[in-house]
Amino acid sequence: MSGMLDRPVAAQQLGLGEPGDADLLRRIPIEAPVAIEYNGIGYAVMMATPADLEAYAVGLTLAEGIARADEIEDIGVHPIEGGWIVRVTLPPERLETVIERARTRVSESSCGLCGIESIEQVLRPLPPVTARIATSRAAIAKALAALSDHQPLSAATGAVHAAAFCTPDGRIVAAREDVGRHNALDKLIGALALDGIDPAGGFILLSARCSYELVEKTVRAGCPMLVTISAPTSLAVERAAAAGLTLVALARADNALVLSDPHGSIV
Repeated sequence: MSGMLDRPVAAQQLGLGEPGDADLLRRIPIEAPVAIEYNGIGYAVMMATPADLEAYAVGLTLAEGIARADEIEDIGVHPIEGGWIVRVTLPPERLETVIERARTRVSESSCGLCGIESIEQVLRPLPPVTARIATSRAAIAKALAALSDHQPLSAATGAVHAAAFCTPDGRIVAAREDVGRHNALDKLIGALALDGIDPAGGFILLSARCSYELVEKTVRAGCPMLVTISAPTSLAVERAAAAGLTLVALARADNALVLSDPHGSIV
């Protein structure tokens, strides 16, 4: 962890349907600019919850295709005036990629689009998913039921997303939270890499809408299956099918929608 996760603010509760006005303190999540540098080269500025920033840097590095986790030589997390800076050290041979892709990108979360100049780059082919798992609807339901136990910041503020990694039998082994759903997934992927957990051996569960960027991050991490509690976009479904990713959306306690299951992962 690094930095505060939330802080109290004074608020007035308004009774809209019935009397219920009250003065109270409400805990809200911290959102702050986080700058990412590679070997002193500014790469991106993201708005994020300033926690698990080392894992975030690792996950972003993997998601952007900059380097493998074992190629990262050092990560330094530093508070600065108004935000945070994360300095990542890579081998010199990886700097060409960083220089080519370096952009000043300020966004509400790590959307993956900022600074990309052509549609061709956005829609570049994804590596095929080669991992296979066998899971079940009962395992998905089990993970969904347990997710709230891994969302302390959400319980306190009601304003953050969670990304969790689950074993095929539905046990959650790691979870991360952030104000941005993309950041939460990057943090999770980075944490798995730091802990030596292979994403190929389970599935990812997200408390978010399934956009195409989340599909791409999952595929690039080598995870064979993604489950989200909200609806997918058309491009998310198309990209998942093209890459061979099992995609489950609108996952609820009583049902879920399977958009792609090319290898019959769910029984």
